[in-house]
Amino acid sequence: MMLHIRHYKTFADLMKDIEKKEEEVANLEEFPPELLIKHPLQNTWTLWYYENDRSKTWEQNQREITSFDTAEDFWSLYNHIKLASELRQGCDYSMFKRGIRPMWEDDANKKGGRWLISLDKKQRNNDLDRFWLEVLLCMIGEAFNECSDDVCGAVVNVRPKGDKIGVWTADARRELSVMDIGRKLKERLRIAPKANIGYQIHKDTMAKAGSVTKNTYTV
Repeated sequence: MMLHIRHYKTFADLMKDIEKKEEEVANLEEFPPELLIKHPLQNTWTLWYYENDRSKTWEQNQREITSFDTAEDFWSLYNHIKLASELRQGCDYSMFKRGIRPMWEDDANKKGGRWLISLDKKQRNNDLDRFWLEVLLCMIGEAFNECSDDVCGAVVNVRPKGDKIGVWTADARRELSVMDIGRKLKERLRIAPKANIGYQIHKDTMAKAGSVTKNTYTV
């Protein structure tokens, strides 16, 4: 029987089940089929890596690394790549649903926007990796509930002046869904109630290149 990740109350419960099965497998010479079943995700996700090479175009620097569709394959990938805090400045990780490119112009993104979390330089050692992992777990674990279909992906930018994490949604006009995603994100990241995070529409960001984009929504 295939157990869907949504059937678990929390991602921690899922991981406990995975660890239990791994222990059971380790104590057996032959593996019963039920212990070899992986935990499928609702969606297939793709990891992208942006390398800041000024001799190449932006699209040439954006590389598709791999895709996964089970919880076990996510952890295998996550444990074999550098942490976000270890990336060279100017580089990005992006994780999007398969078929969606991490760019404004993609058909799945062009009507949407992003919840943007800005971190100062000192937070790179304390919060960046925790925030990024929690965002990934929220996405692959469908933690945004009925609004999860509106989530396209997320990007982490490592920059000299301060790092950023953006959670991209499909349609900025769906205010109720956008706000629910923002509130859930703030709750899961344990951001202080008095600290606001803002939502920026992609077309506004494109039009305001080089200047600050105003927030359309805040939580």
